[in-house]
Amino acid sequence: MEESSWLSSILFNPFTAGLAVGLVVALVVWIRGWLKARELNQTLRKLREHLHIKLEIDAADTERRKHELDTIRQERDNLRNMVQVLNQKPGRPELRQMQVYQRAVDIMFEKSPGFAPAWQITLKEAEEEIRQAERGIVPFFKRITGASSSGAGERSAKRPLELEQNSGK
Repeated sequence: MEESSWLSSILFNPFTAGLAVGLVVALVVWIRGWLKARELNQTLRKLREHLHIKLEIDAADTERRKHELDTIRQERDNLRNMVQVLNQKPGRPELRQMQVYQRAVDIMFEKSPGFAPAWQITLKEAEEEIRQAERGIVPFFKRITGASSSGAGERSAKRPLELEQNSGK
């Protein structure tokens, strides 16, 4: 009996009862913390997997964009080379010069109010000379040599000037 009284005195002691309640509460808190840590580790594992997948997708996308950029750069260089080759073909500089002259004429139409009527008259005269040159052999020779029927005197007067200017240099 003494044994049971000793055991019952320890069990029913307020300190032992408080210790038991504290241990039960600590055990419950520890189990809840362990479950929460397990849940957080699973969430962390899922987030790492998602991050890994996202990084793989981004890396593949970046690689694809780099490849596209290289392809576009190569196409740009090829087009640049083609433009240079086409500009060097016969007739291209003349077409470019014609475009420059056309732009200059457009600008003159905008800036000079008296230019348009004079230009239209001169243009019609030049078209008429070309039409006449296309009709016969003699005008054909004039067209080839560059002499025109209306401007023959003017050109012969300009040639000595050109020779004098060239010899003076």
